[in-house]
Amino acid sequence: MKLSMKSRYGLRALIDLTINSKTEQVALNSIAERNKISPQYLEQVFASLRKAGIVKSIKGSQGGYFLSRPPQEITVSSIIEALEGDYRIEDEELPQEGKYTGSVKAIQKLVIDRVNDSVTEILQSVTLHDLEKEYQEYIDYGQDMYYI
Repeated sequence: MKLSMKSRYGLRALIDLTINSKTEQVALNSIAERNKISPQYLEQVFASLRKAGIVKSIKGSQGGYFLSRPPQEITVSSIIEALEGDYRIEDEELPQEGKYTGSVKAIQKLVIDRVNDSVTEILQSVTLHDLEKEYQEYIDYGQDMYYI
């Protein structure tokens, strides 16, 4: 499984939004600028997030985006589903009547289903709040570095 550019940009933008929208909505252009993402592309990403109920927007000159619920309640799974649809991997080989059916089923059960279960468990256990905390720890760690 590989995260698409849309999912990676969406996650980066949502971490930014989580950090910067604690007191007011955030303009999409400022998120795009801080993250070096095309504003037009980010608008498409946020349209999907808005449709899924992850973010809300306020129109107008003082408008912008904010999270629709606390970051502790927004999972990476829900974000990727909003941007990609189903993220589970599928076996590309469809079982044919009487041909490789047993081996195809074995691969599906012992490999593909287990990978999907593990990926789902991880993506459902990580929230936007977790990503924000990890990002803040990384930033704080980098600020304490002194070079001679």
